[in-house]
Amino acid sequence: MALTSWFRWNEPNLRLSQRNPADMVVETLMMELSWQMKQAEKQQREKENEYRKIKTGVDYSWLVSYPKHSYDISPMERLQLEDSCSTIHPSYCGPIILRFRQMVAEYEPDVHEVPRLFRAVLQEASEKMKEEEDAKKLARQWNTKRAMSMSLTTFKSRARIYPFISDIKTISEDVEREVEPNRRVWSMPEFRTTKDE
Repeated sequence: MALTSWFRWNEPNLRLSQRNPADMVVETLMMELSWQMKQAEKQQREKENEYRKIKTGVDYSWLVSYPKHSYDISPMERLQLEDSCSTIHPSYCGPIILRFRQMVAEYEPDVHEVPRLFRAVLQEASEKMKEEEDAKKLARQWNTKRAMSMSLTTFKSRARIYPFISDIKTISEDVEREVEPNRRVWSMPEFRTTKDE
């Protein structure tokens, strides 16, 4: 019984861990967009109330009831934004949210401008991801070429040091065969000491 209650208690966590990371990125980014749109709408209402209060000199804001959330993006635009979010790598999700919040705070957009600002941030992140991927690809290509050239250099140097087929007599061959070595005929001259001294 304790085990089944543990599964019931942790069931949302199990479902959360089984979800696709790309879906979680889309959901997180779209929730951030929705929240920023609500905040922009709220600020816009507050600005309008302040303007009315200054213009009329009377505060009627306590009489006015506003709908919870009146502005929403079109279904087509939502699908396009979700599609753009689906291309974002999970490691970029946090930086995108931070950048989006920074831009909203900097520009203080109207509610209908928030999705365009969000799209610009997504585009900026996509370009940065592409640049980083291209840089990684070039680095991999360079490392592969370098490794190949190094292996060829090593192979060539081994071929020079350890020839596969060689007619050159070496001292080690003579020792292995227990044969007295012939007189050396190499590039270095032999130095003989004479007893005339």
